[in-house]
Amino acid sequence: LTLIELEMKKPFVHLHNHSDYSMLDGATTIARMVERAAELRMPALALTDHGSLFGAVQFHEKASKAGLKPIVGMEAYVTRGRRQDRSRDAVYHLTLLARDETGFRNLMRLSSLAYLEGFYYKPRVDRELLEQHAGGLLALSGCPQGEVPAALLAGDEAEAERTALWHRDLFGADHYFLEVMNHGLEIEDRIRAGLRALSERTGIPLVATNDNHYLDPGHAEAQEILLCIQTGKTMDDPKRMRAMENLHFRSPEEMQAAFADLPDALRNTVAVAERCNLQLGFGRPLLPAFPLPAGETSPEEYLRQLAWAELPGRVPAVTDEVRKRFDYELDVICRMGFASYFLIVRDFIAFARGRGIGVGPGRGSVAGSLVAYALHITEIDPLAHGLIFERFLNPERVTMPDIDIDFDDLRRPEVIEYVRGKYGADSVTQIITFGTMGAKGVLRDVGRALGLPFADVDRVARLVPDGVGMTLEQAFKLSPDLRNLPQRGEPYARLVRNARVLEGVARHASTHAAGVLITPGPLLDHVPLYRQRDESVTTQWDMKSVEKVGLLKMDF
Repeated sequence: LTLIELEMKKPFVHLHNHSDYSMLDGATTIARMVERAAELRMPALALTDHGSLFGAVQFHEKASKAGLKPIVGMEAYVTRGRRQDRSRDAVYHLTLLARDETGFRNLMRLSSLAYLEGFYYKPRVDRELLEQHAGGLLALSGCPQGEVPAALLAGDEAEAERTALWHRDLFGADHYFLEVMNHGLEIEDRIRAGLRALSERTGIPLVATNDNHYLDPGHAEAQEILLCIQTGKTMDDPKRMRAMENLHFRSPEEMQAAFADLPDALRNTVAVAERCNLQLGFGRPLLPAFPLPAGETSPEEYLRQLAWAELPGRVPAVTDEVRKRFDYELDVICRMGFASYFLIVRDFIAFARGRGIGVGPGRGSVAGSLVAYALHITEIDPLAHGLIFERFLNPERVTMPDIDIDFDDLRRPEVIEYVRGKYGADSVTQIITFGTMGAKGVLRDVGRALGLPFADVDRVARLVPDGVGMTLEQAFKLSPDLRNLPQRGEPYARLVRNARVLEGVARHASTHAAGVLITPGPLLDHVPLYRQRDESVTTQWDMKSVEKVGLLKMDF
């Protein structure tokens, strides 16, 4: 028995899981999923959202903190045609997991190029991309919509075998598994029988998964409501999209019962988990290099030279006390590796002012930096106002400094274009943000999907008190009318029940109003990219995730 198996009475690891970042399909957040896996004393957990790595950084961090081994992956959409072709070719699912940092970088490339080059209804990759970026990945053959299962359902065993062997040869014999599922569907029974026979012929091992989309069996209706929100349907529409049964986060005991005849497939979930050993490094600054003038040897020396040259013109008198503080700030900035950061910010602010673009005087903790004031990054004298540098940058707490810069909103794009020109268009992009279902919004969304009259739903939503961060739990405590709503009948009990499940899940992606990312080299080497509906390109990671991995996030 392996170490992981010894830690579990019934060895099993969930390898196929959708969070709310499988937008309007997954009905649970990463935090809730991780919490449930920890409650079940699972040693590891995978995240495989549809076509994206939206939640990868958040998941890796939360799973690690909960004592779970994080397995980062995605459920890819694969076309047999060319990804650039806009055609109705069949698109197949393939479960991809990162074994190591190489695999993670390849996942980022695959997901990015699926959006940038292959998007047609879905973010698609093709076999050419898989061949180019298979290193460090482990693959499972997918759900019933996978290419191998589809061939089996079509009765073409020869094609199923050819496809399986192609994937095995691509990913390696130790890194390709035939994925068996059992949600109680007749087609899955047929697929499992075909995969067992295929495994016996080829030696490719089986692995058991559950296509998790929500936590509890009672959340199935909430997931169907999500699908209605996605498609603009209502629950009483006979043509609406319907979900499968048993897509909840099954316990190891439930999985044992579902796969009692395939114990090896359950044990192989542990084998897969042991082969995936990705460790994401957090906290290391990954700053772009500031282009130094001729003759300058390092950003640290250039920063010191500029700062000392500017200081006398910014303060009434350069006393010993001022000198001491200025030296201290420069030492901290340079020692923590942030000299380039200050030079970059100073440069684009100088560009904006030179063009007559309005620039704010400084906001937030950066106003406590005398170096920032000397370099004209801020226009607020921290000495005159008794402001503290350590609130902005503290050597005891190594985090990226945060300089918010206000620009005239009509001319802000000029500053972004300047930054693109200086550091390369392939190294600068805007940052994604996710809209989530808040207390009022989730009642409106669920009410519409349930087909309740608009006026009734509006009245219910208005019962939620206003306030930043207001939750349904708080609203029920504050509003007796809302608390008593389920007693008015099943339609309202149903509304409240499902709203509770869906509160806080991601609803849509958009572009952050201020966030701009500058990477030290091509974006594709550092962050997965996403194409918004308006065709603009952003990161797939939000500002917190970008900051967590040490990338340079600017608030314009």
